[in-house]
Amino acid sequence: METAMQLKPRHRPFCCSVKGHVKMLRLVVTATSMTFFIIAQAPEPYIVITGFEVTVILFFIILYIFRLDRMMKWLFWPLLDIINSIVTTLFMVIVSVLALIPETTTWTIFGGVFGLITAVCCLADGILLYRKLLFNPSGPYQKKPVHDREVF
Repeated sequence: METAMQLKPRHRPFCCSVKGHVKMLRLVVTATSMTFFIIAQAPEPYIVITGFEVTVILFFIILYIFRLDRMMKWLFWPLLDIINSIVTTLFMVIVSVLALIPETTTWTIFGGVFGLITAVCCLADGILLYRKLLFNPSGPYQKKPVHDREVF
């Protein structure tokens, strides 16, 4: 009778996952867009919307790094994250287009371009989350090799 020690597979840290990289890229690009809007002294709604998005993205990054989503199971975090990605995409497209339409300063144009890049990153983040929910609705899936399955 042989007892094999079953080690629990370690979860990949959030910072090293694709979702983590996309979310960090989204944070950097949104913060850059906000910085350009601040330097250009763009209208306040541009700065407020991008600043709010930076805050929300930072919140989700902290939530996932410290694995607080696993502790607070009473809220379905992936759904909130997808909704945030959709709303952010919508807001950033509107803000960026409004920033690019009139003839403005170069810094405002840079802010608008980085805002559009943020919208693309948000779309990618939402698609990644949707695919995770679609293929893995109940949580982490741990596939066992065929030869490790128990036969009754």
